[in-house]
Amino acid sequence: MDMKGYYSVSWTKKYMKDSFFSAQTTKRQHQCKQENHVVVSEPTTTSLNHSLNLAASSQNTLPPMLLHLFVTLLLFLTSISPILSHTIVSDSHSHPNANQTFRPSVALHKLKRIRTHLKKINKPAIKTIKSPDGDLIDCIITHHQPAFDHPQLQGQKPLDPPERPKGYHNNNGENVTHNFQLWTDSGEICPEGTIPIRRTTEQDFLRASSIRRFGRKPRGVRRDSTGTGHEHAVVFVNGEQYYGAKASINVWTPRVTDQYEFSLSQIWVIAGSFGNDLNTIEAGWQVSPELYGDNYPRFFTYWTTDAYQATGCYNLLCSGFIQTNNRIAIGAAISPRSTYNERQFDIGLMVWKDPKHGHWWLEFGSGLLVGYWPANLFSHLRSHASMVQFGGEIVNSRSRGYHTGTQMGSGHFSGEGFRKAAYFRNLQVVDWDNNLLPLSNIHQLADHSNCYDIKEGRNNVWGTYFYYGGPGRNVRCP
Repeated sequence: MDMKGYYSVSWTKKYMKDSFFSAQTTKRQHQCKQENHVVVSEPTTTSLNHSLNLAASSQNTLPPMLLHLFVTLLLFLTSISPILSHTIVSDSHSHPNANQTFRPSVALHKLKRIRTHLKKINKPAIKTIKSPDGDLIDCIITHHQPAFDHPQLQGQKPLDPPERPKGYHNNNGENVTHNFQLWTDSGEICPEGTIPIRRTTEQDFLRASSIRRFGRKPRGVRRDSTGTGHEHAVVFVNGEQYYGAKASINVWTPRVTDQYEFSLSQIWVIAGSFGNDLNTIEAGWQVSPELYGDNYPRFFTYWTTDAYQATGCYNLLCSGFIQTNNRIAIGAAISPRSTYNERQFDIGLMVWKDPKHGHWWLEFGSGLLVGYWPANLFSHLRSHASMVQFGGEIVNSRSRGYHTGTQMGSGHFSGEGFRKAAYFRNLQVVDWDNNLLPLSNIHQLADHSNCYDIKEGRNNVWGTYFYYGGPGRNVRCP
């Protein structure tokens, strides 16, 4: 197998100024500006000018006091027009006579709920960095982060870094002091004593299927995803006690064809049954137009302790995960990404249980500790995991009446191999004595192998690895 031409992201610094990377960044900036202009700026400006023109034409007929009230009301209605219009559209899908029965009070209540939730999520920043993709990254004082809103974590402070598993070494034999996210292109980082958090906006909420479920996976997601709309191509191990997992994950930009679908590649650390007591810790990259408003692959985390019902969330959208790193923004776009038949980039990820305190730590890249999930968030994972899983997942909503064209991985089947199909390499697990070990007794699962498939292998360079993915809808996947 030809390994020339793959790059771990720790090599990225050499390519920051080359034409490939510059062209990609310029294209992203242009697309971002164009989208913001069409979706946000234009309707607001038009409606505001219309309101002011109405006010001006009324000057000769209205007393000053009434004119003042009239203009104030119009400006207020203009400020909530995105909420109003979104509510009308949402209601019209579920209520045929929505246009006749629309009540502004419903929209105002929704706006109030959104702003209350935003106030809870978005903590006061001491510095804000604007990313080329339009994200705002807020630098939040570490002990003010959302994790410490959790009743069991209030008043605590982040712990010192734990001992890494025995047998651990950086994939490239170096300690990396920079990271590989688009928001750091300006050279700015958050000061020591703070953490970077991607700011959540009203538009993020308006894209969500519901305010209550914002930032959460749908209920009932199972590994054997038949009937749930979730499809997987994964390898997994079970039957032992596991204390962590490690892999390098190839990063791509798969096409997602529906706003409420996603495509992700991740590691799952699992305990409990696939019933209501399922505990998971998850980390990887995902493309999710609903969650982020674009199609960039983003570094993400997830956790749940009750099968995605009421606990847990993506990233830092609820209290739970405690971040300790000032250089990684969970939920921010990853850059650079792999290109078909050209350069390949991957990110190293490791999740493992600290033998001293029992918390589950997360490492990104080569040696960057991001933070940890406190053990007392969980029931089964408080002691150990019973399954570890690696691979891809998509949502197939069948919104057009047939299988989705949302891609997994690179959008190409595993048989195409290096530079064409997406891969995971150097798969390992952590045992009870904090040792990193190769996988044994590996199982493969592809829910719909005509849509997305998987092929495992092993060699001296990549250890245990696999190729996976696919295009979704095709002649064999109708």
